Amino acid sequence: MRFVWIVTLLALFGSWANACESGPGAATKPASTASLAPLNINVADATALQGLRGIGAVKAQAIVDHRQAHGAFASVDELLEVKGIGKALLQRNRNRLSVD
Repeated sequence: MRFVWIVTLLALFGSWANACESGPGAATKPASTASLAPLNINVADATALQGLRGIGAVKAQAIVDHRQAHGAFASVDELLEVKGIGKALLQRNRNRLSVD
Protein backbone atom coordinates (compact mmCIF):
# COMPACT_ATOMS: atom_id res chain seq x y z
CA MET A 1 0.00 0.00 0.00
CA ARG A 2 2.83 2.39 0.84
CA PHE A 3 4.41 1.69 -2.56
CA VAL A 4 1.19 2.60 -4.40
CA TRP A 5 0.93 5.83 -2.41
CA ILE A 6 4.52 6.81 -3.25
CA VAL A 7 4.07 6.01 -6.94
CA THR A 8 0.89 8.09 -7.02
CA LEU A 9 2.62 11.06 -5.39
CA LEU A 10 5.54 10.82 -7.80
CA ALA A 11 3.18 10.71 -10.78
CA LEU A 12 1.26 13.76 -9.54
CA PHE A 13 4.43 15.69 -8.80
CA GLY A 14 5.90 14.80 -12.19
CA SER A 15 2.83 15.98 -14.09
CA TRP A 16 2.70 19.19 -12.02
CA ALA A 17 6.38 19.89 -12.74
CA ASN A 18 5.84 19.38 -16.48
CA ALA A 19 2.86 21.74 -16.42
CA CYS A 20 4.97 24.40 -14.71
CA GLU A 21 7.75 24.07 -17.29
CA SER A 22 5.43 24.34 -20.27
CA GLY A 23 3.44 27.26 -18.88
CA PRO A 24 3.48 30.78 -20.27
CA GLY A 25 6.92 32.30 -20.50
CA ALA A 26 8.69 28.96 -20.10
CA ALA A 27 10.25 29.06 -23.54
CA THR A 28 12.98 31.64 -23.93
CA LYS A 29 13.20 33.64 -27.10
CA PRO A 30 16.41 33.32 -29.08
CA ALA A 31 18.64 36.38 -29.19
CA SER A 32 17.81 38.67 -32.06
CA THR A 33 20.20 38.70 -34.96
CA ALA A 34 20.56 42.45 -34.58
CA SER A 35 22.39 42.01 -31.29
CA LEU A 36 24.77 39.54 -32.96
CA ALA A 37 25.69 41.83 -35.85
CA PRO A 38 28.86 43.92 -35.43
CA LEU A 39 28.32 47.54 -34.46
CA ASN A 40 29.54 50.02 -37.07
CA ILE A 41 31.49 52.57 -35.05
CA ASN A 42 31.29 55.08 -37.93
CA VAL A 43 27.52 55.46 -37.65
CA ALA A 44 26.67 54.29 -34.11
CA ASP A 45 25.33 56.89 -31.71
CA ALA A 46 26.39 57.14 -28.06
CA THR A 47 23.43 55.06 -26.89
CA ALA A 48 24.34 52.16 -29.19
CA LEU A 49 27.99 52.36 -28.17
CA GLN A 50 27.00 51.99 -24.51
CA GLY A 51 25.88 48.45 -25.34
CA LEU A 52 29.54 47.44 -25.62
CA ARG A 53 31.39 45.90 -22.68
CA GLY A 54 33.06 48.54 -20.53
CA ILE A 55 31.66 51.50 -22.47
CA GLY A 56 29.58 53.91 -20.42
CA ALA A 57 28.06 57.25 -21.34
CA VAL A 58 31.34 59.20 -21.09
CA LYS A 59 33.42 56.85 -23.25
CA ALA A 60 30.60 56.47 -25.76
CA GLN A 61 30.37 60.23 -26.15
CA ALA A 62 34.17 60.45 -26.46
CA ILE A 63 34.01 58.01 -29.40
CA VAL A 64 31.30 60.07 -31.09
CA ASP A 65 33.20 63.32 -30.44
CA HIS A 66 36.44 61.86 -31.84
CA ARG A 67 34.62 60.68 -34.97
CA GLN A 68 33.05 64.10 -35.49
CA ALA A 69 36.39 65.87 -35.01
CA HIS A 70 38.60 63.53 -37.06
CA GLY A 71 36.24 61.86 -39.52
CA ALA A 72 35.34 58.22 -39.96
CA PHE A 73 37.45 55.49 -38.41
CA ALA A 74 39.48 53.61 -41.04
CA SER A 75 39.84 50.59 -38.75
CA VAL A 76 38.62 49.38 -35.39
CA ASP A 77 42.17 49.83 -34.07
CA GLU A 78 41.80 53.62 -34.40
CA LEU A 79 39.59 53.49 -31.31
CA LEU A 80 42.87 53.39 -29.38
CA GLU A 81 43.24 57.09 -30.23
CA VAL A 82 40.13 57.88 -28.17
CA LYS A 83 40.87 58.91 -24.60
CA GLY A 84 39.82 56.14 -22.21
CA ILE A 85 39.94 53.33 -24.77
CA GLY A 86 42.82 50.95 -24.14
CA LYS A 87 44.01 47.70 -25.66
CA ALA A 88 42.14 45.51 -23.16
CA LEU A 89 38.85 47.30 -23.74
CA LEU A 90 39.30 47.10 -27.49
CA GLN A 91 40.09 43.37 -27.32
CA ARG A 92 36.95 42.68 -25.24
CA ASN A 93 34.81 44.28 -27.93
CA ARG A 94 36.76 43.66 -31.14
CA ASN A 95 34.45 40.93 -32.47
CA ARG A 96 31.44 43.20 -31.89
CA LEU A 97 32.81 46.15 -33.90
CA SER A 98 33.07 47.08 -37.56
CA VAL A 99 33.87 50.13 -39.71
CA ASP A 100 31.72 49.21 -42.72
